[in-house]
Order: sequence, then structure tokens, then C-alpha cells
Amino acid sequence: MPPSDRRHKPKIPESIELAMTKNLNNHRALAGIFALALLFTGCASIDLDAQVAQSPSQALELAARESNTEKAQHYLLEVASRFQERDEHRAARTLLQSSQLAQPAPALQMQKQLLAMTSAVALEDQKWAGSIATTLSPESFRDYSPGVISQAAILQAETYALTGDNFSAAITLMLLSQTDSKVNPQQVHDQIWEYLKTTPDQKLESANESIIGFETEGWLELAGSIRAPELSIDDQGRIIRRWQNNWPGHPAAQVLPSELKLMASLSENRPEKIALALPLRGGLASAGKAIRDGFLAAYYQDKTADQSKTDIRIVDTSEQPFDALYKELANQDIDLIIGPLEKEALTSLTNMKTLPVPALGLNYLPDEQKVPDGLYQFGLSAEDEARQIADKLSAQSLDQVLVLIPDGEWGDRVEAALLNRMQQNGAVALDVERFFREDNLRAVTADLLGITASRDRAIKVERTIGLNVEFEPRRRQDAEAIVMVAAPAIARQFKPLFAYYFGGNLPVYSPSIIYEGTPDAGRDRDLNQVVFTDIPWVLDDKNPLRNEASKVLPGTHGQLGRLFAMGADAWQLSKRLPLLRQIETAAIDGQTGQLTMTRQGSIHRNQRWAQFKNGTPELLPQPTATSDEEGTRPEVLSD
Repeated sequence: MPPSDRRHKPKIPESIELAMTKNLNNHRALAGIFALALLFTGCASIDLDAQVAQSPSQALELAARESNTEKAQHYLLEVASRFQERDEHRAARTLLQSSQLAQPAPALQMQKQLLAMTSAVALEDQKWAGSIATTLSPESFRDYSPGVISQAAILQAETYALTGDNFSAAITLMLLSQTDSKVNPQQVHDQIWEYLKTTPDQKLESANESIIGFETEGWLELAGSIRAPELSIDDQGRIIRRWQNNWPGHPAAQVLPSELKLMASLSENRPEKIALALPLRGGLASAGKAIRDGFLAAYYQDKTADQSKTDIRIVDTSEQPFDALYKELANQDIDLIIGPLEKEALTSLTNMKTLPVPALGLNYLPDEQKVPDGLYQFGLSAEDEARQIADKLSAQSLDQVLVLIPDGEWGDRVEAALLNRMQQNGAVALDVERFFREDNLRAVTADLLGITASRDRAIKVERTIGLNVEFEPRRRQDAEAIVMVAAPAIARQFKPLFAYYFGGNLPVYSPSIIYEGTPDAGRDRDLNQVVFTDIPWVLDDKNPLRNEASKVLPGTHGQLGRLFAMGADAWQLSKRLPLLRQIETAAIDGQTGQLTMTRQGSIHRNQRWAQFKNGTPELLPQPTATSDEEGTRPEVLSD
């Protein structure tokens, strides 16, 4: 409502003049003038305490009728607080960003700031948080009363983090730990570390040159000392313990962040007695032996492994049901069981709610199956590759895609993973064609590219007009790419057919099934320009383990080579299972890809990309992180 000094200027004098002109004794007119005056007098002040606004607009209207600006602002802040209590943060935002609270009275500024941070964080409103942050410094929360100082500091840190300023968020919590002795040191230190480890290297380096203060300097030295990419997990553990010795009076030396505590103790908690349970007879014997050989090769090449303490027992799973075998092994002083390989055998473990001895299964349970505590899952998952293809398409802004996938249960899983991730990325599969090896691949391709539909339309026109017409079929024009899930022999037939049916200009993406694992330029020339994903073991020429193993061991190439690499990664995972589960950003650069783990213990792989050129795969460069992304990259654990 306009200010009160303008309320009476335009209308009341005109009304009075008009009424007096008509009839000075006109009591009806005088009564109208008196009522109008009363209305404006009442607008100057209302009893806000008695008003309960049900919406932001109602609250703003009531506040506008209050002549006392500070009282009106106090009322709006109270209403905003009530909206927040009901988790109606959008309504609170409307009030807090209104013009009536643009310049709060000095006594209300802190209250408005606290409420604004609360809703900005709840709504993850980065723009609003950025505006709030311009008025803050890490010490700002200290101006609040003791009763809310901890809440104010945490909200201030979260506001900074929402703007991407994780360093200021960390400094805020460092100051909180110095200011409020009642805070939980473990929780605060854990959060400080989360902010520091996602702070870009350049920011940490510049802060080291300017920051002064015992606690802050200690934190920065700790954060900077374990960042070098060449450090192994054992190196990092030693650095953390050395830092504790050098900074004995530092709060974080007495209460380490949980993640660092785990890293520091990891070498002490590595499994020493391992049972490698694999099928060594029957139909899966070659797969089991390849995994066994890869596991042992990685173990013997691992310079950090204490071979005097590590005891690896090889167990054949082909002789008895795995659930019975597991119970036998669990009673034999085993620290970790690696296996089984068969999905059915892995499913047999779900009868237990908790595994008495942890197990790293070399396959994955069905999505709907409940995972028992202590079970980890790792394998060469086709679903991982399908999701990675969907993400690659999204990165290339290819949102309308045609898809070829083999029929059968394996294809069902690939299709579901691909389409689910595409949907999450805002992409759509225009058509999905499922096929068998014995199908007419020309017909399958014609259906996929819309040639069959184009021909059918021409035939319908000829029948309608009763004449033969000249016709050249056209492929569908809305497709931007093709996802081809096919074995090499089939893919070599599909790719030329895309060109034959006018789709040769569409980019083609495939999973690793398209490549046999050994260069064959003569046969793979038909796959030129196809982009596919595969494991580092296959694509990276500079691989010391593969180069050494291939000299003395069979089965290091092709599909068995992929299983050999899986075995090598199983060894690397065996040392780090608790760390990967508890540290969300931890990753291992493995032979089968960059490995990360979900909270449920399922290992996911991020593979490399290559493109066929002149019949030979050429490794594509990996995307490089920008300076803003440095702090959010996975923490790669290496030996």
C-alpha cells in the first residue's frame, strides 16, 4: 500500500468539494465522506497479532495496512517462520523476498537472514543463496545469540556450499568448533572434511598462503597432504598418522573425521585369510580359471601386499551347493570369501539376513532381491555399460535414438537399464528393435530406420489411386543416433545396412560386446566410426600387468582377458571394501574401469571409450575436469 502521506491527497478533497457543490446540507454525502475518512484512518493501524494469514499474499496485504513499518516487518517474519514450520518454504520465500522486507529494521536484520538461509537451503535455491552469501563472512554467525549460534553456523555453511563456496563453508564450521563447546566434534569434523575435500586444489593452495590460525592451518595442511593422485591408500594412511603426530593439540588429531579414521586404519584391517571360491570344473571352468589367474597375478604384483601374512585358499564351487560351501568356509577362520560366480549360487546367500563372513560375489542379484548385510557384488555388468551409453548420448546432446538389442533375458536387462537412464536424462528411444541371430537383418534394419513404414505408405497410395507411382523410400528424419547392441559378427552386418537404408550419417554407439578384444582390422573395417565402451584392460596399450601376464599366462585376451581383468580387480577390491562402502566419493582405477560402490555394496564400473578407425579401435580422450569440478571428482584409491 502507498505511504500514508499520500493516502488522503487525491480522493478525499475531491469528494468533499463535490459533495459541498451539490448540497452543503446533504447529510448522506457528509456521512459518505465521514465513512471514507474512517476507512483510511483504520488502514493506518490494525491489530496484526489477531490476524492469521493463510497465504503470502494475505500476509503482505495485512502488513501493508500497518503504519508502523517495523511492526509490519516483524509480523511478516513471524508468518514466514510459521510457513517454514509447515515446510512451506516457497511461501516463506515469497515473504522474505518481498519489497516490504527489502530493508528490514536493524533489530530484525539477523532474524530475516536466518530465515532466508533456512528456506534457501531447503529449496536448494542457488541464486538466492548467492545473494545471501554476499552479505556474509565466515564470522557472521557469531553475532547470533548463544541459543541459535550453532544453528546459524550450520545454515551459513550450507548456504555457502549451495553457492559452490565449500571453502568458506569449511571455515565457518572451524570457527563454530572454536566458539561452541557443546557441538558434537565428530559430526562437525566430518562435515568440515566433506567441504575441504571438495574444495578445488587452487583454492586450497591460495588459502595456505594467506590463512593464519592454528586450527585452520592444521586443517589445510591435512587436506593438502593426501591429495596427490599418485598416493596409494597405504601412503595416505601413513600421512594421516604422521599428521596426527605433528599436530597433537589439533582438535582433528584427537577426533579424526570418520573417513580419515577409516583410511588410517585400513592397512591394519585388511583381510589376511581369503577364500577364492570359483567353478574350476564344468561349463564355467574356463571363466573361473581366468578370474583365478587374474586375482593371483594382481596379488603377486602388489608391492603393498604382505605375503607373509596373506593366506589365499582356492576353492572349487562346482562340487556342492554354494550355500552349504559358504557355511563350511565361514567356520574355518576365513576373513573374506570372494565368489561365487554363478548368479544362482549368489542368490542362495539371500536366505541369510547377515553373512557371518563378508563375501564379494562375482555377479549381481536381481534388482528386487534383498541384499544380506556383508554381501558385496561385483561383475562385468552389461547394465553398467548401457547406463554409460545413455550418459554419453546425453553429453553429446543426442536425445532421439533408435535402438537395436538382441532378444532374450540378457537383452531385457540391457534395454531396461538403457531406457531408464535415457528417461532420467530427458532422452527418448524412438524405436527399439529386438532381434535373434537368425533373423533377416535387412528387414530388422528397414523396420528400425522407418523404411518399411515408408514403403507401406507408398503401397497404400498406389492402392488408393489405382496407379503405379515412382517411389524412393525415405528413412525417418527424427532420429539423431543409433544404439547397436550386437556381437561382432552381427554388428558387421548391421553397420553397412544403416548406410544402405540412408542412415549412414547417424552416429552409432555400442557396448563392449561389439569388440572381440583383439585387433582385427580386416574384419572390423565394416565397423568404422562406431563408438563403443570397453574396459581399460582391453583398450589401454600401456598396461604393465597385462604386458607381464600375457608373457606367461593363457587367457589374457578376448573375453577371457576381460574375466582375467575382473579377477585382478577383485584383488584390489578385497583390500578396500569397507572404505568404498563408507566413502561415497571413493573410487579405484581398476582394470575393468573406474570402480565405485553404492551404499548397498554394489560395485559400478565407468569404462573407457574408443572408436573404430580403419578397422582398429582408437582410444578416445577422457573428459578433463574444469577447475570448478576439481573438488567434486572421485577420490581415486591406488597402490
